[in-house]
Amino acid sequence: MARVSSSVAAKKRKKRLLKLAKGFRGERSKRFRRAKETVNRALRYSYRDRKARKRAFRSLWITRISAATRQHDMRYNDFIAALKKKQILLSRDILADIAAQYPQVFAKIVEAAKN
Repeated sequence: MARVSSSVAAKKRKKRLLKLAKGFRGERSKRFRRAKETVNRALRYSYRDRKARKRAFRSLWITRISAATRQHDMRYNDFIAALKKKQILLSRDILADIAAQYPQVFAKIVEAAKN
């Protein structure tokens, strides 16, 4: 049986991985073994942090809405509960933007929730 050379596939695999390692410092971007370790770790971190970013932004929006509602003598959880009861369907990111950029509009939303 003839010997099968995998040089083309191996070279392609290495080139693909080293391309992902571009921009890393030192031998982490040049040597295959070090690049493989670093790229795998970077991919794990990027997967984890895509989830974490969503949590962080939701927390930021809640903090901003809470600060804005306290200026109108209302607590965050009472405000959200009142909005749901009145069927005012606005997401937290939209509410946070309105609170930051259009305080008069946010004041009207709070008044609508209070009544």
